[in-house]
Parts: sequence; structure tokens; C-alpha cells
Amino acid sequence: MSSSVLYMSMSLDGYIAGPNDEPGNPGGDGGAVERLHEWGYTADGDIRRSGPAGELVDEMEATGAVLAGRRTVEQVDHWGGDHHGVPIVVVSHRPPGPSVANYSKVTYVTDGIESAMAQAKAAAGDRDVMVQGAYTAQRALEAGVLDELQIHQVPVLFGGGRRLFDVLPSRIELKIVRVIDTPEATHIRYCIRR
Repeated sequence: MSSSVLYMSMSLDGYIAGPNDEPGNPGGDGGAVERLHEWGYTADGDIRRSGPAGELVDEMEATGAVLAGRRTVEQVDHWGGDHHGVPIVVVSHRPPGPSVANYSKVTYVTDGIESAMAQAKAAAGDRDVMVQGAYTAQRALEAGVLDELQIHQVPVLFGGGRRLFDVLPSRIELKIVRVIDTPEATHIRYCIRR
């Protein structure tokens, strides 16, 4: 059975984007997003394909579907309609704009996070669902449909910006299932205790 896994890089103080993260300034000020993702790229800007970072990238690319919120996908133009060749399910409160018709792998779901996750899991088959976006992760935790967290904790303090877990419904207990420590980031995988 597939699992839903949030994949997210964040600063030690819990930020996933810098200040003023908005559609016209995705990732916020100061190159925050670039800094958070350095662990996955070589000095030449290529995706790392070896070592621990390469293994984590391979794991992400083995997922069978992506579930993300509207804000996340619109900031990256729906990844051009192709996120490692798998279906992209977008949870939203309103229907998509007309440009989405150009992306055959993108499906908008407007009847809630539970329905969106069910559709993403169906699309993924026996592979995991990659969850993207802070708001979507918070709603999935609240609804009890998020299974695991893969946090790439980067040794930097931002002091401001967009937090990953800014609003949670209640206390959530986690179990550490794997830790991979590298000079660029500590990669911690958790499962949600239910």
C-alpha cells in the first residue's frame, strides 16, 4: 500500500521560504529557496545523482504521484505539467485557470484534502505520493491523511519567512524512522503516530 510523504527542505528555525514569499517572488527574499535546496545539487547546478543526496533524489523520483496545493503549483507553473513524469493532483477551493488545460497530468480537486489524497493514492498505485507545500501538509495532518515526513533540515537560521508548521490542529507525535546526516543537511524521515 502506498504512503503519503511530505518532502520538504527547511531551515533549522522551521522556515521553508524567506520573507515576502508570494507569487511574484516565489521563495521569498534573499535566495532562501536556493539555499534550502543546495544539498540536492552539485556546484554546477546539476541534480546530485550519487551519495546520500542522490539516494534521496532517487527516492523522491520513485513516487507515483504528487499532491500539492494551488499556491505551490501556481508559483512553479505546475512544474510545466511534468513533475518526474507522474500525475499531479492539486487540492484547491476553486477550479483551475484555463492554462491548466495544457497540462494533461494535472488534476484539480475541489472537494477537500481527503478526496485529493484518495485520488493521488489511486493515481500512484503501489508507489508513494509526494506531498508538497506547507498549507497542504498542515491540512493533510489535520485530516489524518499524511503518513510520513521527509524533512531535509538545512544548517541555516532564516529568522523570518514562511514556516512549515505554522498552524497545526493539535499536538502530533512522530516516530523517527531514518536519519541521514551529511555536511549539507540532516535528512530525517518520520512516520506519524496514530
